[in-house]
Amino acid sequence: MKAMILNGLGECDAFELAEINNPSVTLGHLVVKVCATSVNPLDTMLRSTETPWSENLPKVLHGDVAGIVEKVGADVTRFKVGDKVYGCAGGVAGINGALSEYMLVDADLMAHMPSSLTMRQAAALPLVSITAWEALVLKMKISAGDKVLIHGATGGVGHIAVQLAKALGADVTTTSLVKNLETAKTLGADHVVNAEVTSVADYIAEITDGQGFDAVFDPIAGDHIQKSFEAVRFNGAVATTLPITDVLQVALKGLSFHSILMLIPMVTGKNRRAHGEILEQIAKLVDDGKITPLLDDSEFSVADVSKAHAKLQSGTAVGKIVMTGFNAEI
Repeated sequence: MKAMILNGLGECDAFELAEINNPSVTLGHLVVKVCATSVNPLDTMLRSTETPWSENLPKVLHGDVAGIVEKVGADVTRFKVGDKVYGCAGGVAGINGALSEYMLVDADLMAHMPSSLTMRQAAALPLVSITAWEALVLKMKISAGDKVLIHGATGGVGHIAVQLAKALGADVTTTSLVKNLETAKTLGADHVVNAEVTSVADYIAEITDGQGFDAVFDPIAGDHIQKSFEAVRFNGAVATTLPITDVLQVALKGLSFHSILMLIPMVTGKNRRAHGEILEQIAKLVDDGKITPLLDDSEFSVADVSKAHAKLQSGTAVGKIVMTGFNAEI
């Protein structure tokens, strides 16, 4: 089968078109015909940078996949041949990913695709939806009436987190750059803050009467995390997806601090079924009209993966960059 492979760490143009063996189905697994995949910052990091998983990096990257079940392991009962499925199930820890015609996936990591979406739309969801769910539902336990701040409204994780927090009944504030402000306003947040002109102190005063937010989700992190610590109330909660170095405010404000790494089940093999279960619940929210993926207006195929990575790294994408698979007729 055709695949875009990586023979070593490198720049965006490091991918090569190659012929590799079709995967054979094994117990607990599915073979999925790849119809679409999406680009996450994780993919660009794995391609270019030494990580804890670099020694076991597969040649075929990209975890997110939407496609059609071709083969079913003898012990798998949740899926059948012909089912439309989606999940984040490879591209790291020695597991080949979605930059190929077919992908062998652990059935526990997969879910039935939302019936209301196209393959391209569904491929945008897995990693970012699981990340948002772990932050808001599992870690910070957001509930109705909570005042929640989510940074990066139109980013991959951010746009899902805004919609999920609303579905949970929270009063949601989100931040955005000026160029994306109008798109951010379409996501359903109660308050959209222009992060380039409004200070943290000003929007805390206006939206929370100076008390701070109950919970803050910051998928931007880095130096930006200090704004999240400023925005949260005493004894509130902050979650982020990236490493941080200065955590003094966690202690000084008595915060509950959460680090989100959705890769853990994939790289350890532990509790993988939780990811499939999260995606089944996300599919229901999508089909109920509560979550809609935001897709960048770029049009790439898997063969264009180098261009897709360059687009993400340019910082000009709005929403998720999606690539149609080699099986583009689906």
